Amino acid sequence: MGDFGKFLFEILKQFFLGFWRMISNFFGGIVDIFNIPEYINIIEVYKDSFNVLAWILAILVFLVLVGFIAGVIFLIYLLIKRKIKLYKNSMNQEALISEVGKLNAEVIKLSKEKDKILQLRLAGGQPIDYEEDENDQIANTSGSRFYKLTAIDNKYKDYDPSSEIFNKNITLSEICEMFRNYACSRMGLYYEIRVIRLFIAAFSSTRLIILQGISGTGKTSLPYAFGKFLNNDASIASVQPSWRDRSELFGYFNEFTKRFNETEILKKMYESTYTDKVYITILDEMNIARVEYYFAEMLSILEMPSREEWVIDLVPSGWDNDPKHIVAGRFRLPSNMWYVGTANNDDSTFAISDKVYDRAIPININSKGKKFDAPFTENLNLSSTYLEGLFEDAKLIYEVSKEVIEKIELLDDYVIEHFRLAFGNRIVKQLRDFIPSFVACGGSELDGLDYVLANKIFRKFEALNITFIRDEIDGLVNKLSELFGKENMQESKTYLLRLKKLV
Repeated sequence: MGDFGKFLFEILKQFFLGFWRMISNFFGGIVDIFNIPEYINIIEVYKDSFNVLAWILAILVFLVLVGFIAGVIFLIYLLIKRKIKLYKNSMNQEALISEVGKLNAEVIKLSKEKDKILQLRLAGGQPIDYEEDENDQIANTSGSRFYKLTAIDNKYKDYDPSSEIFNKNITLSEICEMFRNYACSRMGLYYEIRVIRLFIAAFSSTRLIILQGISGTGKTSLPYAFGKFLNNDASIASVQPSWRDRSELFGYFNEFTKRFNETEILKKMYESTYTDKVYITILDEMNIARVEYYFAEMLSILEMPSREEWVIDLVPSGWDNDPKHIVAGRFRLPSNMWYVGTANNDDSTFAISDKVYDRAIPININSKGKKFDAPFTENLNLSSTYLEGLFEDAKLIYEVSKEVIEKIELLDDYVIEHFRLAFGNRIVKQLRDFIPSFVACGGSELDGLDYVLANKIFRKFEALNITFIRDEIDGLVNKLSELFGKENMQESKTYLLRLKKLV
């Protein structure tokens, strides 16, 4: 093995000498590494002294050296390949930039041509025509920037409001029963009569109704079925998480095209100005975005005491060919439209703020209605004027009693003293509007009061520190029993006791 040691030394010496020379002199080193005759000479010198084991080891040494050389060559190949790829990407990027530049130039050119055409048409040239869709009877929009609304003007050009035949011999309680039977017999939907009464009565006190509860209980189906019942389909707007301002409801003016991009909601609002039907807009999944963002202006306007003040500014100024019911760029919200929002309370939605709840009537639907048999029921032609007249009559016939008002004031004082919360004038007004209509729908005065207190007053306790008010809840329950009787105000009492258990 002594000779093999010398052999191994000479072989490695020759290899590493070549490797060193490759570092110091790249090309000279490569020659030494691949100097096959020199390797043969070394083998000739030592081969006679090799036994079998020495030959095996010698072969292994050569294999290791060949593998090392192959590895170096492979690394060089990868580096070259990467350089080529980077170069190609750079060339492609330059080509794309050049192509984008050409396309931008074409867009600018086409935009200028389009502006010239629009200017010519608006100045009295060829009118801009649009294809007639399945819902609009359009002959010519004459270049109006409100395409859909002008189409409605054309549709109702020869409309005679007196041609509408409405039912004017029906009561609120009959409407509730008819609607419940209609939903059952015609649509296979089952609702408790109490839910129907709450829903109809809510129309008397607010323009925004919130149907909330677990998924699958028929929240969206309720206003949809009501629209079918009244022979005037509800308009459904699926709220998106991206809704952040009023343009999601009404649309916006496009400065580039000089057109107003109208939404279906605005289209339905405008159509309702021509008739006296009851219109419903459904804001489906309304709290998937923040309601107080996109509905803020509506909340403020609809709270104005005079309907003459229910006006929104769509555009800064008026044009001669604007739709008939848009004056100086302003549109008055229809008095015969109500907005019904559906809300689920889960991790994918936002909590509805007090600002919204205070102005709305929330209705909880947390269970499916039980199946029942109902007679086949026809649709009802009902005008909004007649419906609101029924509400006004209810306020006269079933006016909240003086005794109940006094008890509400006493309860208000108690809540202020112990919970630092007040009923507020807005909620008192809603009480005076809602309760008579609820009674006219077939409910009772105390049940209506109980519902409003539980869902508009005591609901606010959730925002308080429950730990600090826990001991006060029992006193409030006793106060309710003292004022209204132990057998009454069960919804409020149940809610308060459930709230207490959350601590």
